[in-house]
Amino acid sequence: MQIFDTPLKDMLVLKPDVFTDERGFFFESFNQKKFEDAVGKSVSFVQDNQSCSRKNVLRGLHYQRTPHEQGKLIHCISGCIYDVAVDIRPTSATYGKWFGKYLSSETKEQLWIPEGFAHGFFTCSHEATIAYKVTSFYNPHAEVTIAWNDPTINISWPIETQPILSPKDAIAPLLADCSAEAV
Repeated sequence: MQIFDTPLKDMLVLKPDVFTDERGFFFESFNQKKFEDAVGKSVSFVQDNQSCSRKNVLRGLHYQRTPHEQGKLIHCISGCIYDVAVDIRPTSATYGKWFGKYLSSETKEQLWIPEGFAHGFFTCSHEATIAYKVTSFYNPHAEVTIAWNDPTINISWPIETQPILSPKDAIAPLLADCSAEAV
């Protein structure tokens, strides 16, 4: 597995070793020891999630308030998405900054998004399925959504038409309007 830093502190891109032959391919999608060596700390995942979205669906930007923050290890198992994380840790040097990366079933790359980041993605292919591990259980009372198009964050989404949003995502507040206790 190859590990790549991102411009956001503690966030990583993980590229697994993929073995292909005439039968298809094999790769290790998760190995606790290799993952913990890469991130430099012990990480306990408590839940695995899958999400399927059609083209032009944008989900996010989501996070959970303290003490329910979620670290996420994300990969795309079919199709292609543009995955984005925003550093919302108030004391971070990269607070309010974002990083985006195309994730696809072809590249099999993964993103490690640690606690203290908001997360969202845009579906680029006809349909895409993502799988992700999280470090804390989902808590609907701790969930917060930030506007996907917050001008102070200024994410450069690969969008050509109005994205398809959930009602909750369509009315999300700006990062500045989210409470300081949120992270």
